[in-house]
Amino acid sequence: MKKLLTILSVITCLFIVGCGDDAKISSDSPGDTATAYFDALYNQKDLQKASKMATPNLTRIMKSYGTAKQFSRNLINMQYDEVVIEVDMSNMSLREQYGDKAKINLIFTGTLNGGKIDEMRSVKMLRKKGKWYVDKIVADPYAR
Repeated sequence: MKKLLTILSVITCLFIVGCGDDAKISSDSPGDTATAYFDALYNQKDLQKASKMATPNLTRIMKSYGTAKQFSRNLINMQYDEVVIEVDMSNMSLREQYGDKAKINLIFTGTLNGGKIDEMRSVKMLRKKGKWYVDKIVADPYAR
């Protein structure tokens, strides 16, 4: 009787474990990807790593500049010696996500030649096959 009870207990446990939800919840959000993208550009100065988080069109543009420093200085129009990048969550209208598209606002707080610089940029994101990619860096409307 004990053997039968043990076997039934093992089978029941296997059914319970086997019926679990195998779907993995991805912590990869558009904000995480955008932050990692700019971290690769500004802190790691690794254009190759950043291009893995960009759409093919943006990757082609990035590689045409040759280095992360050239790309960030000319196209993004921001320069830093060191920078901290945060997703702006102060106003939910600033972070819009609709299905496979998202618009994320990022706050950059850093230094350049000893001076403190605060900037804000919007980034348009696309999701392909469950992974988020930087599609476009929106130009600063207040820049000259």
